[in-house]
Amino acid sequence: MKTLVTEDQLHDGIRRLAAEIQEHYDSKPLTLVGVMMGSVVLLADLIRALEAPLRVELLQARRDHTKGLGQGPLVIDEDLLSFGVRGRNVLLVDDIFHTGRTLWNLIPQIDDLGPTSVRTAVLLQKEGKAEVALKPDFVGFTIPDAFVVGYGLDYNDRYRNLPYLAALEPDEMK
Repeated sequence: MKTLVTEDQLHDGIRRLAAEIQEHYDSKPLTLVGVMMGSVVLLADLIRALEAPLRVELLQARRDHTKGLGQGPLVIDEDLLSFGVRGRNVLLVDDIFHTGRTLWNLIPQIDDLGPTSVRTAVLLQKEGKAEVALKPDFVGFTIPDAFVVGYGLDYNDRYRNLPYLAALEPDEMK
């Protein structure tokens, strides 16, 4: 395992990310929507760092298998959004922007729920891996193409609790 981002670098990066978000929204009410489990640690740190009226939601999505045999697009279960997002500034918070397909599928679905605005924040963006015409609005760190664990990201339910980010070596993923 090779350390990519130390614990101190993570704290500094999250403070910078929160400051950028704070500046953009200028203390306007904001709904943070964490995208699935990997975002939980980042979401918790952003909640503590932002000084604005906040609502917090956790978004679970599932694959729509009705369109054929393969995996379909992600579909939001909007019944799990306890407050709803209509008329709110929404910030989708995700752990990693790899191909971009997750956010690409989720943004229009959130937009259909009537928010004032939808923006995105990611902890990590992998270099040169995007497959969609979308860039996150706020990025914590840009990293090389590696399998990353720690700070909420896991491999087979392991390493989520690491206080830093590390790249797993191929032999560690057997």
